[in-house]
Amino acid sequence: MEKEKYAAELSVAMEKFKKILEDQLVRIEDMKAQGDFVDYAALKTLRIGVCVGDGIGPTISAQARRVLEFVLADLVESGKVEFVDIEGLTIENRIAHKKAIPDDVMAALKSCHIILKGPTTTPQKGSGMPNIESANVAMRKALDLFANIRPVKVPEEGINWTIFRENTEGGYAVGSSGFNVTEDLAVDFTITTKQGSDRIARLAYDYARKNGLNRVSLVTKANVIKTTDGNFLEDCHKVADLYPEITTDEWYADIMTAKLVDKKRRRDFKVLLLPNLYGDIISDEAAEFQGGVGTAGCANIGKKYAMFEAIHGSAPRMVTEGRAQYADPCSMLRACVMLLSHIGLQDRADKLERALDICSFEEKKYVITGRDTGATCQQFGDYVMETLQSL
Repeated sequence: MEKEKYAAELSVAMEKFKKILEDQLVRIEDMKAQGDFVDYAALKTLRIGVCVGDGIGPTISAQARRVLEFVLADLVESGKVEFVDIEGLTIENRIAHKKAIPDDVMAALKSCHIILKGPTTTPQKGSGMPNIESANVAMRKALDLFANIRPVKVPEEGINWTIFRENTEGGYAVGSSGFNVTEDLAVDFTITTKQGSDRIARLAYDYARKNGLNRVSLVTKANVIKTTDGNFLEDCHKVADLYPEITTDEWYADIMTAKLVDKKRRRDFKVLLLPNLYGDIISDEAAEFQGGVGTAGCANIGKKYAMFEAIHGSAPRMVTEGRAQYADPCSMLRACVMLLSHIGLQDRADKLERALDICSFEEKKYVITGRDTGATCQQFGDYVMETLQSL
């Protein structure tokens, strides 16, 4: 009787599950066929697309673009770098098109090599908005931006971490494809592939080797999530074997959140390598030591495209409360440091990072509080520009 009752629901569920698996198998073949990373030095003109997002996105993106254009002024003048405005990544336009990223916006993104992106709003269940996928998740999948890299630095605390979060798999891979099997049973999915785990691990270990870092910490819940997390862990260890000079240790995600608070132990961590969901959560916790998510930027790296952004959301509450002008641009400015480094301009990246360290950690002539008790976003941007000019 029970089997007959649920037969129709199970049949529909199995067809949906089959489609998810078929799509992932296609994705695996695409990964196998990929070539090498793009050589930015060989490009006649490097196109940097700027999409400001929504919420506080336009406010903080404006300062990031202003600083980046100043740092790259000579290359813009010579035609080696071109800035491209990409409109339409607002929540209103995405809802109107019922798509995470409208087709014309996606085409504009793909016409660029590098994306500087402001925060975007993602509707959640119960918000009254349509159930469209996160623009971030959609962009990472469409451009195959498989590595999310988030540095966190607090010199006086001995904190200097670089977090490598797998960006296209895990619990976020098919986040909008879960479904209600019956009115009582809902299912979501976690995806792990050998190819996805291998490429993020190689990037993390390469980074550690090139930067003289002697430890990579693998963070999973392989004791409970045995298949997907277990496979991720096994694949990372296979890559680790190629880097014998680097110490590899393992941590469960819940214990890692605790050890980051441990003042003695946390100084030991150098590079953290995690699946998607744990990487998202732990990198936000890590950013709090630096001053909050408003201070942290991140890189989203693929072989053909790269996107740089803040790690936080669009903070619509700040807009509705009339505080958008007090938003902290440091997240986007730190993302610009990573952008400059990624395209091979390390000297300029170092100069901008030095200016931000002076403004954020040392002089602190202007302090962002997110309210009228502190500086405005524009004032802090001016401060960074003045500091750059003095270096």
